[in-house]
Amino acid sequence: MAQFQPIEPYETGLLDVGDGHQIYWECCGNPTGKPALFLHGGPGTGCSVGQRRFFDPNVYRAVLFDQRGSGRSLPLASQLSSNLASNTTSHLVADIERLRELLGVESWIILGLSWGTTLGLAYAQAHPGRVKAMALGFVTTTSRTEVQWITRDVGRIFPREWEHLSETVPRHLRGVPLVDAYAIMLADADETVRDRAARAWCEWEDAHVSLTPGHRPNPRFDDAEFRLRFARLVTHYWRHAAFLEEDQLIRDASRLNGIPGALIHGRFDVSGPLSTAWQLHKRWATSRLHILEDAGHGGGNEFMPLVIRTLDEFGKL
Repeated sequence: MAQFQPIEPYETGLLDVGDGHQIYWECCGNPTGKPALFLHGGPGTGCSVGQRRFFDPNVYRAVLFDQRGSGRSLPLASQLSSNLASNTTSHLVADIERLRELLGVESWIILGLSWGTTLGLAYAQAHPGRVKAMALGFVTTTSRTEVQWITRDVGRIFPREWEHLSETVPRHLRGVPLVDAYAIMLADADETVRDRAARAWCEWEDAHVSLTPGHRPNPRFDDAEFRLRFARLVTHYWRHAAFLEEDQLIRDASRLNGIPGALIHGRFDVSGPLSTAWQLHKRWATSRLHILEDAGHGGGNEFMPLVIRTLDEFGKL
C-alpha cells in the first residue's frame, strides 16, 4: 500500500506563539474531514511535502506544522540569536494547543515519528481529552537513559564512527558529557567551529540509523543551514532529556488508557531500542505494538502500509 498522491495545502499560516517565535502550519486534504496532526522528528527536521501523503485526502483534514526553530517557522535555530531557552517540550505542547484552538479542532488523531513520538506522548498525557487516537512510529521518550545510549553506549556497535564523534570535541570540553560538548560547540561564535561540529554530529546521526535495510546517507545533511539547525535542536533537547522527569512518559502512560494507540517499531532500530516501545505498550492498556522485522529507525517495506492501514482504521472512529 503506497502513500497517497501528492497534494498542496488548502490553507497555511504563521502563528505567533510568543517568546519571539512564529510557527508555520498548513492544512491539507478535506476541510470538513477528520482532524489529524502530524508531529515531525528531529527535533529540528521540520515537515516535508511527502508527509502530507500519509493521510487520505478524502478522509482527513491533516494539519502539519514546523516546530519552533524548524522548517519555515521563525526564527530558525541555526541563527545564534534564536532563543533556545524558550524552545522546550512544554513550549511545544502549548504551541499545539494554540494551533488546535486557532483551527477550531475539538480533538484530533496524532501521527508522530521518532522525536515526534516523544512530543506526541507528552501532549497526549497533558491533554488526553484532545487526542482521539495515536499512531507512533519509531518510538522514543528521550529519557536520559536513551540519550546516554545513543550518544555513548551505541558506540560499541559503531566504534569507528563514535571515535570520530568524540575526537572532534576539543580537549577543553572532553570532561563534560558529549552531548553538552556539542551543544557548546554549536553555539560557538566561530562559524568554523559550528560547522565542524554540525558536520560531525550529522555524520553520527547517519551512522547510527544505518542498520535500516537499504539505508542511504540523508541528503538533507548536505545543506549547511539544515545541519546546524538540526544539530543545535537535537543537542539542546537531548542534553536536557526533553525537559521531562526521568521515565515520565513511561511512568504516566496509564493516562492514555482509553485512547487507541498503535506503536510501530523496527527490530533493527539500534538508535531507539525496542525496549522503550515495549515498556510503553505494557503500561498503555489500549495500545498495540507492531514490530517490523525489516526495519531500523526508519525504512522497511512494511512501515508505510501499516501506517496507512492504521490511519484508515482510526479514520473510522
